[in-house]
Amino acid sequence: MENKSHAFLAGLFAILLGLATVATIYWFGGKREATREYVVVTRQNVTGLNPQAQVRYRGIRVGKVSDIRLDPQDVRNILITIEVDSDVPVTRGTVAKLSYQGVTGLGHILLEETGKDPTPPVPERDGEPPRIAMAPSLLDELSASGKDLVEDAREVLNSAQDLLNERNRQKFAAILSNLEASSGQMKPTMENLNATLVQVRQLLNDDTIRKISRAAGEAGPLLVESRALVAKLQTTADKLDVAIGEPAAGGAATLMPRLNELASDISATSRQLNRVLKLIEDSPQSLVFGAPAIPPGPGEPGFVPPVPRQGGKP
Repeated sequence: MENKSHAFLAGLFAILLGLATVATIYWFGGKREATREYVVVTRQNVTGLNPQAQVRYRGIRVGKVSDIRLDPQDVRNILITIEVDSDVPVTRGTVAKLSYQGVTGLGHILLEETGKDPTPPVPERDGEPPRIAMAPSLLDELSASGKDLVEDAREVLNSAQDLLNERNRQKFAAILSNLEASSGQMKPTMENLNATLVQVRQLLNDDTIRKISRAAGEAGPLLVESRALVAKLQTTADKLDVAIGEPAAGGAATLMPRLNELASDISATSRQLNRVLKLIEDSPQSLVFGAPAIPPGPGEPGFVPPVPRQGGKP
């Protein structure tokens, strides 16, 4: 009887120990959620990716990698089986990328939504999980474009080597020598131009500009009054012509000589006034700097004969 009681206690202890073990495993294993399997298909290298690696959806951990193998139907493909929480919205527009964490180089699968097709994915074959295509990662794109960049750089270097051959280098040296000589010849010209600009600046100082402005302002009313005076002189001359032509009893014939002399003076004065007005209109600066010098005529010092044109005419 005593042996049976010891056997019963031993069996009860074994059962309790098993239940405690199961509870401990469940406790440390965390909450168990429903998952779905998907197969990521890629032809890229998956260096750094191992089973039990994390699967992230927009940066959130949503599952793990359960298996990595070659496709028996096409050995160029690599099949990566992943387990993802059932509440993750995986669609036909979802793509996978191989990403690496920090500086450790450990790879993980990153799921991203492109929004191209919101319908849920379906298995291509019965009994197989739905497939997700893997897009090229940043490193893959850099590797693919790096080869093209190297080829382009090689072509540029070859072109530069062809351009900078011995013959072209001699031409470039000759061009630089010509530029240096031209720069030396332009130096006196630039000095003369600077001196001319200094003289012009001294000539057109503030006092001269004020004088020109004052003269231009005074020339306007003077021209108006001069035009009015010419009109009055013309009217007076017309009246004198009429008076001289009238055969009056006293007769204006006795005054003809004096009137003719007066008319001549008035006409000469009018012509001289017209020349002054014309000179002021053509060159207002003459009020400040004086009338322009008359060019020398034939036989005078400084006379330059005109250049004859074709046909013998100047």
